[in-house]
Amino acid sequence: MTVDAQLIEHMMEPKNYGTLEDANSQGIGKNPNNGEKVIIYLKVIEDEGEDVIEDIAFQAIGCSTTIVAGSMITQEARGLSFIGAVNLIGATMKILEKVPPEDAACSEMVALALKASLETYIQRKTDKDYPIVTNKISNDCVVKDEETTNE
Repeated sequence: MTVDAQLIEHMMEPKNYGTLEDANSQGIGKNPNNGEKVIIYLKVIEDEGEDVIEDIAFQAIGCSTTIVAGSMITQEARGLSFIGAVNLIGATMKILEKVPPEDAACSEMVALALKASLETYIQRKTDKDYPIVTNKISNDCVVKDEETTNE
């Protein structure tokens, strides 16, 4: 399947959209400039001493790019150990360094929501009442107006 076909599939039929009734962690990625946000729900199990994402879902208040990124990243994260998920987040953020900030914002928001969900789970191991972690993006999806000069 071509990259374009994959993007269209994730846009038309997003994977993992919704909530998880049996989630044991959540995390939020937020764009403070426009109110868009993503929440990722995780069901984490322990497998041979490692925390593993058994199931994952997301919800978003955002554009279609956010939905596509949420669908793709959650598909990749399902079944990963936390180490694998951290590597996925790192790889995603590295790729986003190479695109314009306004194009990176939505995918960054999803990656940071996944990171926040991992952080929430880790914190709740020692404090079951630990609040849901929220990470704010550093990019913005609005293109900055170029300065105009008077001639």
